[in-house]
Amino acid sequence: MLIFAYLTPIIWMSNVQGFGIIPHFSYGGAVQRIAELEAEYGLSAAAQNIPGVRVLTTPQNSPAGNEWGMITLAICMMCGTASLPHILMRYFTTPSVRAARRSVGWSLLFIFLLYFSAPALATLTKLQLLDPNLATSVIGKSFEEVSNLEWVKHWSSVGMLAVADQSGDGIVQLNEFFMRPDIVVLATPEIAGLPYVISGLVAAGGLAAAMSTADGLLLAIANALSHDLYYKIIDPKADTKKRLIVARVLLLFIGAAGAAVASLKLTGILGAVAWAFDFACSGLFFPLVLGVWWKRANKAGAIAGMVGGFGVGSWYLYMVYAAGMAPWWGIDHIRFGIIGMPVSLICMIVVSLLTPAP
Repeated sequence: MLIFAYLTPIIWMSNVQGFGIIPHFSYGGAVQRIAELEAEYGLSAAAQNIPGVRVLTTPQNSPAGNEWGMITLAICMMCGTASLPHILMRYFTTPSVRAARRSVGWSLLFIFLLYFSAPALATLTKLQLLDPNLATSVIGKSFEEVSNLEWVKHWSSVGMLAVADQSGDGIVQLNEFFMRPDIVVLATPEIAGLPYVISGLVAAGGLAAAMSTADGLLLAIANALSHDLYYKIIDPKADTKKRLIVARVLLLFIGAAGAAVASLKLTGILGAVAWAFDFACSGLFFPLVLGVWWKRANKAGAIAGMVGGFGVGSWYLYMVYAAGMAPWWGIDHIRFGIIGMPVSLICMIVVSLLTPAP
Protein backbone atom coordinates (compact mmCIF):
# COMPACT_ATOMS: atom_id res chain seq x y z
CA MET A 1 0.00 0.00 0.00
CA LEU A 2 2.77 2.43 0.93
CA ILE A 3 4.77 1.86 -2.27
CA PHE A 4 1.67 2.03 -4.48
CA ALA A 5 0.43 5.24 -2.88
CA TYR A 6 3.92 6.73 -2.96
CA LEU A 7 4.63 5.96 -6.63
CA THR A 8 1.20 6.95 -8.01
CA PRO A 9 1.61 10.76 -7.76
CA ILE A 10 5.23 10.51 -8.92
CA ILE A 11 4.25 8.63 -12.08
CA TRP A 12 1.26 10.95 -12.62
CA MET A 13 3.32 14.14 -12.36
CA SER A 14 6.14 12.72 -14.45
CA ASN A 15 3.75 11.83 -17.25
CA VAL A 16 2.04 15.25 -17.13
CA GLN A 17 5.40 17.04 -17.15
CA GLY A 18 6.69 15.01 -20.10
CA PHE A 19 9.27 12.82 -18.36
CA GLY A 20 7.51 9.51 -19.02
CA ILE A 21 6.01 7.02 -16.61
CA ILE A 22 9.42 6.05 -15.17
CA PRO A 23 10.96 9.37 -14.12
CA HIS A 24 13.83 7.99 -12.06
CA PHE A 25 16.31 8.23 -14.93
CA SER A 26 14.84 11.17 -16.83
CA TYR A 27 14.01 13.98 -14.38
CA GLY A 28 17.37 15.71 -14.83
CA GLY A 29 15.59 18.12 -17.14
CA ALA A 30 13.24 18.99 -14.27
CA VAL A 31 16.21 19.92 -12.08
CA GLN A 32 17.55 22.21 -14.82
CA ARG A 33 14.11 23.78 -15.33
CA ILE A 34 13.80 24.46 -11.58
CA ALA A 35 17.19 26.18 -11.58
CA GLU A 36 16.08 28.39 -14.48
CA LEU A 37 12.81 29.31 -12.76
CA GLU A 38 14.55 30.09 -9.47
CA ALA A 39 16.94 32.41 -11.25
CA GLU A 40 14.00 34.04 -13.01
CA TYR A 41 11.99 34.49 -9.82
CA GLY A 42 14.96 35.61 -7.71
CA LEU A 43 15.27 33.00 -5.00
CA SER A 44 17.81 35.08 -3.09
CA ALA A 45 15.15 37.62 -2.10
CA ALA A 46 14.61 37.68 1.67
CA ALA A 47 11.66 35.58 2.82
CA GLN A 48 9.44 36.36 5.75
CA ASN A 49 10.25 34.19 8.75
CA ILE A 50 7.01 32.44 9.72
CA PRO A 51 7.64 30.15 12.75
CA GLY A 52 7.49 26.49 11.79
CA VAL A 53 6.99 27.22 8.09
CA ARG A 54 9.84 26.90 5.63
CA VAL A 55 10.12 28.52 2.23
CA LEU A 56 10.78 26.18 -0.67
CA THR A 57 14.56 25.89 -0.91
CA THR A 58 17.08 24.37 -3.22
CA PRO A 59 19.45 21.61 -2.09
CA GLN A 60 22.31 24.11 -2.25
CA ASN A 61 20.65 26.16 0.52
CA SER A 62 20.13 23.23 2.90
CA PRO A 63 22.66 22.19 5.60
CA ALA A 64 25.64 20.45 4.01
CA GLY A 65 23.70 20.78 0.75
CA ASN A 66 26.22 19.44 -1.71
CA GLU A 67 27.54 16.18 -3.07
CA TRP A 68 29.40 15.40 0.17
CA GLY A 69 26.26 16.03 2.19
CA MET A 70 24.17 13.75 -0.02
CA ILE A 71 26.77 10.97 0.02
CA THR A 72 27.19 11.02 3.79
CA LEU A 73 23.43 11.13 4.36
CA ALA A 74 22.95 8.17 2.00
CA ILE A 75 25.64 6.19 3.85
CA CYS A 76 23.95 6.88 7.20
CA MET A 77 20.55 5.84 5.85
CA MET A 78 21.84 2.64 4.23
CA CYS A 79 24.00 1.53 7.14
CA GLY A 80 21.29 2.56 9.57
CA THR A 81 18.71 0.44 7.74
CA ALA A 82 21.07 -2.54 7.87
CA SER A 83 21.54 -2.02 11.62
CA LEU A 84 17.92 -1.80 12.78
CA PRO A 85 17.18 -4.87 14.94
CA HIS A 86 13.43 -4.81 14.38
CA ILE A 87 13.98 -5.28 10.64
CA LEU A 88 16.15 -8.33 11.27
CA MET A 89 13.50 -9.72 13.62
CA ARG A 90 10.92 -9.56 10.85
CA TYR A 91 12.78 -12.27 8.94
CA PHE A 92 12.61 -14.60 11.95
CA THR A 93 8.83 -14.87 11.48
CA THR A 94 9.14 -16.78 8.20
CA PRO A 95 8.56 -20.55 8.29
CA SER A 96 11.74 -21.56 6.46
CA VAL A 97 15.15 -20.37 5.34
CA ARG A 98 13.94 -20.21 1.75
CA ALA A 99 10.99 -18.04 2.77
CA ALA A 100 13.34 -15.78 4.71
CA ARG A 101 15.48 -15.29 1.63
CA ARG A 102 12.42 -14.39 -0.45
CA SER A 103 11.27 -12.01 2.28
CA VAL A 104 14.65 -10.27 2.28
CA GLY A 105 14.55 -9.94 -1.50
CA TRP A 106 11.08 -8.37 -1.56
CA SER A 107 11.82 -6.01 1.31
CA LEU A 108 15.03 -4.83 -0.34
CA LEU A 109 13.09 -4.17 -3.55
CA PHE A 110 10.48 -2.07 -1.76
CA ILE A 111 13.07 -0.17 0.28
CA PHE A 112 15.02 0.52 -2.92
CA LEU A 113 11.89 1.84 -4.68
CA LEU A 114 11.08 4.07 -1.71
CA TYR A 115 14.53 5.66 -1.44
CA PHE A 116 15.17 5.78 -5.18
CA SER A 117 11.87 7.58 -5.77
CA ALA A 118 12.25 10.23 -3.06
CA PRO A 119 14.46 12.62 -5.09
CA ALA A 120 12.08 12.33 -8.04
CA LEU A 121 9.12 13.13 -5.80
CA ALA A 122 10.83 16.23 -4.39
CA THR A 123 11.91 17.49 -7.81
CA LEU A 124 8.64 16.90 -9.64
CA THR A 125 6.56 18.38 -6.80
CA LYS A 126 8.62 21.56 -6.79
CA LEU A 127 8.43 21.88 -10.57
CA GLN A 128 4.68 21.31 -10.36
CA LEU A 129 4.45 24.38 -8.12
CA LEU A 130 6.90 26.60 -10.00
CA ASP A 131 6.39 26.08 -13.72
CA PRO A 132 3.80 28.52 -15.11
CA ASN A 133 3.27 26.16 -18.05
CA LEU A 134 1.63 23.65 -15.70
CA ALA A 135 -1.99 24.19 -14.67
CA THR A 136 -1.33 23.54 -10.96
CA SER A 137 1.56 25.95 -10.53
CA VAL A 138 1.22 28.75 -7.98
CA ILE A 139 4.30 30.91 -8.53
CA GLY A 140 3.65 33.77 -10.92
CA LYS A 141 -0.12 33.60 -10.58
CA SER A 142 -2.34 36.19 -8.93
CA PHE A 143 -2.55 36.15 -5.17
CA GLU A 144 -6.34 35.90 -5.32
CA GLU A 145 -6.29 32.95 -7.72
CA VAL A 146 -3.79 30.99 -5.61
CA SER A 147 -5.63 31.72 -2.36
CA ASN A 148 -8.82 30.26 -3.85
CA LEU A 149 -7.24 26.93 -4.83
CA GLU A 150 -8.91 24.15 -2.86
CA TRP A 151 -5.71 22.49 -1.72
CA VAL A 152 -4.21 25.85 -0.68
CA LYS A 153 -7.31 26.68 1.39
CA HIS A 154 -7.33 23.18 2.85
CA TRP A 155 -3.74 23.18 4.08
CA SER A 156 -3.79 26.86 5.07
CA SER A 157 -6.75 26.21 7.37
CA VAL A 158 -4.65 23.86 9.51
CA GLY A 159 -1.58 26.09 9.57
CA MET A 160 0.51 23.96 7.26
CA LEU A 161 0.80 26.43 4.39
CA ALA A 162 0.82 30.20 3.97
CA VAL A 163 0.75 32.62 1.03
CA ALA A 164 1.81 36.17 1.92
CA ASP A 165 1.68 39.05 -0.57
CA GLN A 166 4.74 40.79 0.86
CA SER A 167 5.51 42.88 -2.20
CA GLY A 168 1.92 44.07 -2.60
CA ASP A 169 1.92 43.49 -6.36
CA GLY A 170 -0.83 40.86 -6.21
CA ILE A 171 1.43 38.22 -7.79
CA VAL A 172 2.72 35.24 -5.81
CA GLN A 173 6.52 35.28 -5.85
CA LEU A 174 8.75 32.35 -4.90
CA ASN A 175 9.62 33.91 -1.55
CA GLU A 176 5.95 34.53 -0.76
CA PHE A 177 4.87 30.87 -0.72
CA PHE A 178 5.56 28.94 2.49
CA MET A 179 4.98 25.25 3.11
CA ARG A 180 5.81 23.02 6.05
CA PRO A 181 8.08 20.22 4.83
CA ASP A 182 6.06 17.64 6.80
CA ILE A 183 3.08 17.87 4.42
CA VAL A 184 4.88 17.63 1.07
CA VAL A 185 4.12 13.94 0.53
CA LEU A 186 0.49 14.23 1.66
CA ALA A 187 -0.17 17.39 -0.33
CA THR A 188 1.52 16.23 -3.54
CA PRO A 189 -1.49 14.29 -4.95
CA GLU A 190 -3.73 17.34 -4.56
CA ILE A 191 -1.07 19.63 -6.02
CA ALA A 192 -0.81 17.34 -9.04
CA GLY A 193 -4.58 17.34 -9.54
CA LEU A 194 -5.10 13.69 -8.58
CA PRO A 195 -8.36 12.53 -6.99
CA TYR A 196 -8.53 13.16 -3.25
CA VAL A 197 -8.68 9.40 -2.62
CA ILE A 198 -4.99 9.23 -3.57
CA SER A 199 -4.16 11.52 -0.66
CA GLY A 200 -6.09 9.10 1.53
CA LEU A 201 -4.02 6.21 0.20
CA VAL A 202 -0.81 8.12 0.87
CA ALA A 203 -1.95 8.86 4.42
CA ALA A 204 -2.96 5.23 4.94
CA GLY A 205 0.37 4.05 3.59
CA GLY A 206 2.25 6.41 5.88
CA LEU A 207 0.19 5.28 8.87
CA ALA A 208 0.79 1.62 7.98
CA ALA A 209 4.52 2.25 7.75
CA ALA A 210 4.53 4.09 11.09
CA MET A 211 2.53 1.37 12.86
CA SER A 212 4.61 -1.48 11.48
CA THR A 213 7.83 0.31 12.44
CA ALA A 214 6.56 1.21 15.90
CA ASP A 215 5.34 -2.26 16.84
CA GLY A 216 8.52 -3.84 15.48
CA LEU A 217 10.70 -1.52 17.53
CA LEU A 218 8.61 -1.99 20.68
CA LEU A 219 8.80 -5.78 20.38
CA ALA A 220 12.53 -5.72 19.66
CA ILE A 221 13.31 -3.51 22.67
CA ALA A 222 10.96 -5.33 25.08
CA ASN A 223 12.15 -8.79 24.07
CA ALA A 224 15.80 -7.75 24.26
CA LEU A 225 15.34 -6.38 27.77
CA SER A 226 13.25 -9.35 28.88
CA HIS A 227 15.61 -12.00 27.50
CA ASP A 228 19.07 -10.42 27.64
CA LEU A 229 18.71 -8.36 30.82
CA TYR A 230 16.03 -9.97 32.97
CA TYR A 231 16.45 -13.64 32.04
CA LYS A 232 20.20 -13.74 31.42
CA ILE A 233 21.27 -11.54 34.34
CA ILE A 234 18.52 -10.88 36.92
CA ASP A 235 16.56 -14.17 37.04
CA PRO A 236 18.13 -17.01 35.01
CA LYS A 237 15.57 -19.48 36.42
CA ALA A 238 12.53 -17.57 35.16
CA ASP A 239 10.18 -19.73 33.07
CA THR A 240 8.81 -18.76 29.67
CA LYS A 241 5.49 -17.51 31.05
CA LYS A 242 7.16 -15.15 33.50
CA ARG A 243 9.55 -13.82 30.86
CA LEU A 244 6.61 -13.19 28.54
CA ILE A 245 4.77 -11.23 31.23
CA VAL A 246 7.90 -9.16 31.88
CA ALA A 247 8.18 -8.41 28.15
CA ARG A 248 4.54 -7.30 27.92
CA VAL A 249 4.85 -5.02 30.97
CA LEU A 250 8.02 -3.53 29.50
CA LEU A 251 6.09 -2.79 26.29
CA LEU A 252 3.89 -0.33 28.20
CA PHE A 253 6.80 1.47 29.82
CA ILE A 254 8.81 1.62 26.58
CA GLY A 255 5.82 2.98 24.66
CA ALA A 256 5.22 5.63 27.32
CA ALA A 257 8.91 6.57 27.29
CA GLY A 258 8.88 6.89 23.50
CA ALA A 259 5.77 9.10 23.63
CA ALA A 260 7.39 11.25 26.32
CA VAL A 261 10.53 11.78 24.23
CA ALA A 262 8.44 12.59 21.14
CA SER A 263 6.43 15.15 23.13
CA LEU A 264 9.62 17.09 23.84
CA LYS A 265 9.82 17.91 20.10
CA LEU A 266 13.61 17.94 20.11
CA THR A 267 13.54 17.85 16.32
CA GLY A 268 11.11 17.35 13.45
CA ILE A 269 9.96 14.04 12.03
CA LEU A 270 12.75 13.89 9.45
CA GLY A 271 15.36 14.77 12.06
CA ALA A 272 14.05 12.13 14.46
CA VAL A 273 14.17 9.44 11.77
CA ALA A 274 17.68 10.48 10.76
CA TRP A 275 18.80 10.37 14.40
CA ALA A 276 17.39 6.86 14.81
CA PHE A 277 19.29 5.63 11.76
CA ASP A 278 22.46 7.41 12.91
CA PHE A 279 22.27 5.86 16.38
CA ALA A 280 21.74 2.43 14.83
CA CYS A 281 24.67 2.63 12.42
CA SER A 282 26.96 4.26 15.01
CA GLY A 283 26.68 1.42 17.48
CA LEU A 284 25.42 -1.64 15.61
CA PHE A 285 26.54 -1.68 11.99
CA PHE A 286 30.12 -2.91 12.34
CA PRO A 287 29.42 -5.30 15.26
CA LEU A 288 26.73 -6.93 13.11
CA VAL A 289 28.85 -7.05 9.94
CA LEU A 290 32.09 -8.16 11.58
CA GLY A 291 30.21 -10.55 13.85
CA VAL A 292 29.07 -12.42 10.75
CA TRP A 293 32.06 -12.08 8.43
CA TRP A 294 35.15 -11.80 10.66
CA LYS A 295 36.06 -15.01 12.49
CA ARG A 296 38.37 -13.20 14.92
CA ALA A 297 35.57 -10.99 16.26
CA ASN A 298 34.53 -11.76 19.82
CA LYS A 299 32.09 -10.62 22.50
CA ALA A 300 34.43 -8.10 24.09
CA GLY A 301 35.17 -6.51 20.73
CA ALA A 302 31.47 -6.30 19.85
CA ILE A 303 30.64 -4.63 23.17
CA ALA A 304 33.53 -2.19 22.75
CA GLY A 305 32.37 -1.36 19.21
CA MET A 306 28.80 -0.73 20.32
CA VAL A 307 29.73 1.36 23.35
CA GLY A 308 32.45 3.33 21.54
CA GLY A 309 30.43 4.08 18.40
CA PHE A 310 27.24 4.92 20.26
CA GLY A 311 29.05 7.04 22.83
CA VAL A 312 31.09 9.10 20.37
CA GLY A 313 28.11 9.51 18.03
CA SER A 314 25.93 10.73 20.90
CA TRP A 315 28.64 13.13 22.03
CA TYR A 316 29.01 14.56 18.53
CA LEU A 317 25.23 14.99 18.21
CA TYR A 318 25.07 16.89 21.50
CA MET A 319 28.03 19.10 20.68
CA VAL A 320 26.79 20.05 17.21
CA TYR A 321 23.06 20.27 17.92
CA ALA A 322 22.98 21.66 21.45
CA ALA A 323 26.42 22.99 22.37
CA GLY A 324 27.05 25.01 19.22
CA MET A 325 30.21 23.22 18.08
CA ALA A 326 31.11 23.78 14.42
CA PRO A 327 30.51 20.56 12.39
CA TRP A 328 33.56 18.58 11.33
CA TRP A 329 33.97 18.30 7.54
CA GLY A 330 30.42 19.56 7.00
CA ILE A 331 28.84 16.67 8.92
CA ASP A 332 25.84 18.12 10.72
CA HIS A 333 23.58 16.60 13.38
CA ILE A 334 21.58 14.41 10.98
CA ARG A 335 24.75 12.68 9.75
CA PHE A 336 26.56 11.97 13.03
CA GLY A 337 26.67 8.27 12.15
CA ILE A 338 29.63 9.12 9.91
CA ILE A 339 31.54 10.00 13.10
CA GLY A 340 30.31 7.09 15.21
CA MET A 341 30.87 4.25 12.71
CA PRO A 342 34.67 4.60 12.31
CA VAL A 343 35.06 4.72 16.10
CA SER A 344 32.94 1.59 16.42
CA LEU A 345 35.04 -0.19 13.77
CA ILE A 346 38.37 0.73 15.39
CA CYS A 347 37.18 -0.17 18.90
CA MET A 348 35.88 -3.55 17.81
CA ILE A 349 38.98 -4.53 15.86
CA VAL A 350 41.43 -3.36 18.53
CA VAL A 351 39.61 -4.96 21.46
CA SER A 352 38.97 -8.20 19.56
CA LEU A 353 42.69 -8.51 18.76
CA LEU A 354 43.71 -7.72 22.33
CA THR A 355 41.37 -10.31 23.88
CA PRO A 356 41.21 -14.11 23.46
CA ALA A 357 39.86 -15.39 20.16
CA PRO A 358 36.39 -16.97 20.28
